[in-house]
Amino acid sequence: MDQITAKTPWKDHLGEMPFHLEYFDGTMFEAVEKVAAEYPNNIAFDFMGKSTTYHQMVTEIERCAKALKTIGIRENDRVTIAMPNCPQAIYLFYAVNLVGGIANMIHPLSAEKEIEFYLNESESVLAITLDQFYDKFERIRQNTKVINIVIASVKDALSKPIRAGYMLTEGRKIEKIPADAPVLMWKDFMKLSKSCYYKTFKVHRRGEDPAVILYSGGTTGTTKGIVLTNLNFNALSQQIVATNPMFRIGDKMLTAMPHVHGFGLGVCIHSMLAQGGRCILIPRFTPKSYAKQITKKKCNFIAGVPTLYEAMLRLPSMNGADLSSLKGVFSGGDSLSIELKKKLDKFLYDHHAAIQVREGYGTTETVTACCLTPPHMHKEGSIGLPFPDTYIKIVEPGTDRELPYGEEGEILLAGPTVMKEYMKHPEETAQTLRKHSDGLTWVYTGDLGTMDSEGFVFFRGRAKRMIISSGYNVYPAQLENIIDAHEMVQMSCVIGVPDDYRMQKVKAFVKLNPGFPANDETKKAILDYCAKNVAKYAMPYDIEFRDELPKTLVGKVAYRVLEEEELAKIAEAKKAESTAQ
Repeated sequence: MDQITAKTPWKDHLGEMPFHLEYFDGTMFEAVEKVAAEYPNNIAFDFMGKSTTYHQMVTEIERCAKALKTIGIRENDRVTIAMPNCPQAIYLFYAVNLVGGIANMIHPLSAEKEIEFYLNESESVLAITLDQFYDKFERIRQNTKVINIVIASVKDALSKPIRAGYMLTEGRKIEKIPADAPVLMWKDFMKLSKSCYYKTFKVHRRGEDPAVILYSGGTTGTTKGIVLTNLNFNALSQQIVATNPMFRIGDKMLTAMPHVHGFGLGVCIHSMLAQGGRCILIPRFTPKSYAKQITKKKCNFIAGVPTLYEAMLRLPSMNGADLSSLKGVFSGGDSLSIELKKKLDKFLYDHHAAIQVREGYGTTETVTACCLTPPHMHKEGSIGLPFPDTYIKIVEPGTDRELPYGEEGEILLAGPTVMKEYMKHPEETAQTLRKHSDGLTWVYTGDLGTMDSEGFVFFRGRAKRMIISSGYNVYPAQLENIIDAHEMVQMSCVIGVPDDYRMQKVKAFVKLNPGFPANDETKKAILDYCAKNVAKYAMPYDIEFRDELPKTLVGKVAYRVLEEEELAKIAEAKKAESTAQ
């Protein structure tokens, strides 16, 4: 029997869940403004000991918007925001939206050449960053079209007692910006709002208009700007609340995922602020700061990548922590191994939480998550059910031919969160976004998975991250799941290494659990275990122990870094061999 495309079956599983939602057709700012009008005195966000109400937040956003208009930001201008999760970033993001601009979101820890690429690719006319990143921007500024740079400081958003402590510790490490530097300091920038001569500084925009540029992680192929609309973000916010019926106005979301990532910006920030939630902003993305705020603020929802949760399990500060306030724990951004899910669920149970971790799935091409495990129905290894109005189907890779239930193929997505385009890449846009005979535009994710007859989706691996060894397909994510289940292993990463005979051979990098020595005996024990659980063609030829595995800026294991290291070693060995001859 042919597979039927899965449209959201949430109603069947949750009773009251609608198949279809009516989506707000305005801007992201207008969605937040509506909440502020209804709940002006509710807390919108907390930042390092200081709380800001919805009314205060909207007031600051409007001041910021007037300042943007005063320095000449026009409709469709691109404004680069390179900030951590802090109040100024929130104000800027929505202010750019308010004046009809497009927010180009980049990580402040990006390398200089990366920043130069992001500024030029987006053709940004304005960039905003923190004082500690000023030098990077100044060094590449002449190579870009940026007219103004605004410099903010974390200290400006702190309460007085915490500001004093900050200036004695972190603040002391930041070099002072020269008095004649061609920049606008945040306070001076905000004062420009008084000079705004525009009677109407708000630009009328619709849901379909472009609003945000996020970048693909760059872990496969060329980094591309993904253009997302107001509707993409507003639809996501409504879907998030619809699939979490336990959400209530004022519920707290721990916002540690960086807002340069769809997960952080779409789920942790906009979905909360557009639906009346409260963000606990964490500027520095560390397991320690993350864990501390969960208990201190009695958070109701937390979201993170598997590596963050794995680190949190080992923190001494979590011993005896009371997590009974939690209503939702979400994992996304990378594959959550079955073993880590079991450990997390036990951890939550042991710390008085009445819930289990729920895995989600998505791509930046759909902002972020578009599939989530329901709160009361879990299937081992599944990434859950599509969101309302979201369709998923499994096809023969690269085609539109649907496969039967249970058969592995490429995951395709369609729905209200699908991106507008890849910026300046029409050919790749046409390759990724394809309209089918059903009238829907489908995202070809390049990810492999299956679907069962109830609509549950199972992620099997990324098509581009596939090892071909002796003609057999080896999927690293599956192999990592097996290796991670060994008692000695804390985390693993599997890559393909070029081989003259097999095309590629499999190599595993392993971070061991504390107490296990990185020696030949340990290696043999893990390889013997693999031999019992892995097909011969997929067996690692070697295991390399690492104290830490490299990570991307959003916390995923950076397998491309390991691949590049291996290629460099091979090239060096061949060079040495050639010289010797």
